[in-house]
Amino acid sequence: MSLWTDKKFSDLGLTYWITRQTEKLGLRRPTPIQVECIPRILQGQDCIGAAKTGSGKTFAFALPILQKLSEEPTANFALVLTPTHELAHQIAEQFIVAGQPMNARVCVVTGGTDHLLESQQLQKRPHIVVAMPGRLADHLTGCNTYSFAALQFLVVDEADRMLSGSFDDDLKVINRFLPAKRQNLFFSATLKDFLKTSIVFPIPDDVFEWSEQSQVATVETLDQRYLLCADYDRDTVLVEALRKYKEENEDVSIMIFTNSKKDCQILSMALNSFGFDNVCLHGFLRQKQRVTALNKFKSKHVRIMIATDVASRGLDIHDVQLVMNHRLPKKPIEYIHRVGRTARAGRSGMAITILRFPRDLEALGEIEGLINTKLTEYSVDDRLVQRIFMQVKVARAEAEMNLDNKDFDERQHKYRRLRWIQEGHDPDEMEAKWKEEMKVREQARRERLRQENEERRQRDKQTMSSPSVVNDSRFQAAAADKKFKKRKFIAPEKLNELIEKRKTEPERKKSRGTKKVTKCMKKKTKIAK
Repeated sequence: MSLWTDKKFSDLGLTYWITRQTEKLGLRRPTPIQVECIPRILQGQDCIGAAKTGSGKTFAFALPILQKLSEEPTANFALVLTPTHELAHQIAEQFIVAGQPMNARVCVVTGGTDHLLESQQLQKRPHIVVAMPGRLADHLTGCNTYSFAALQFLVVDEADRMLSGSFDDDLKVINRFLPAKRQNLFFSATLKDFLKTSIVFPIPDDVFEWSEQSQVATVETLDQRYLLCADYDRDTVLVEALRKYKEENEDVSIMIFTNSKKDCQILSMALNSFGFDNVCLHGFLRQKQRVTALNKFKSKHVRIMIATDVASRGLDIHDVQLVMNHRLPKKPIEYIHRVGRTARAGRSGMAITILRFPRDLEALGEIEGLINTKLTEYSVDDRLVQRIFMQVKVARAEAEMNLDNKDFDERQHKYRRLRWIQEGHDPDEMEAKWKEEMKVREQARRERLRQENEERRQRDKQTMSSPSVVNDSRFQAAAADKKFKKRKFIAPEKLNELIEKRKTEPERKKSRGTKKVTKCMKKKTKIAK
């Protein structure tokens, strides 16, 4: 399906000032989801819309809401709920830009900033409130001065994630403060059956439902590749692939996704030590740090961003040429959101996913089944990978040592205690119980890991001889390669020795240089005599 349609924004029932504003923003033609949903929203109908990432979903609900607001300007006219800080700020920016002619007041409630400042912003009676569920629920239950009695629109963005169950408690709290008579709009990149059976927000039978009809869940302009690695050289393969791509493509913007906050921070530090200037984005960064990192990357001041899945949904970052999956996403659906950061709005892009062979082949099959597309190989020179193996290992180990684990642990500790206090428990008692549970869990974890490793080895043997590998020409060479059968590792003592050696290298070079200078000075003195 084409990204743009033959219609104009004026054909959708939008007023002149909005169509003129879209022209100023460079939007000449509406996208399919905008063509289908905007007229229905203007008619007052509830709506469920699903389309690929980058298809203009935000303006599909923002433009009709702004038009309705201009007809009846009231405070707290619309509430937009979204799962991440970055997406909330981006939606707010788009409302502000599109609603500039009427001075639309927009308030962002996400946490990460002072609670009192957010309260003051809410009390200024904004037209549009863009919020994360947890923080908004805190404001509503902690203070009775906010009223959503005049609310006309409730928008749930990234609805497949918001209504999957993890936000239910906060959403139920919010729903108690909202009027029963309102227009509900649900938008997502993927349409799930549970959206229509939401236990939090009841959806009427006459809801308008539109989903982009396409057998492929990713755009045609996206070149999707895989890169095989062994258990022990994932980071090394990443560094070499990054070096090769940057050598072939100058001045490109690259996003690298990994699964955990700690891994994100360590990888960022390690790549910085290799000369790959980057910023990182994860949930343990303070709001100011997250905004700064995102702005540096958007402005192309820094060309590489390393992120967890907080950056995988909805962010509209122009001209990202490459997305790399350092680790496979925990759920196949997240793959679609990650790779959707590139090849947006008709542009081309590439996605490279690093796979451990044969361990990740099962997950690859699930992803390929979901997107209805076969990934092709992105190859790197294995000799170059082996040449930098020790350097990368040392750099990562050094980053792990330099990481302020105390800061990470303290933040986790604060989150735990805050949650216990909110639940009405004694935090000191809960802390003591938690420590005892952690001891038991650690023992159970070690036993579980031992069993899982044994089961994994058995599965790997079965996978290597399975038809999916034997009959797939992509993996026949890898199946015969001894590299993927090795379990190569470096002893911690050896790694620490190499790190200490690396630390002292500059001093030794300096002392060598000093000796050379001294010798040279002595020779000059003899010649002068």
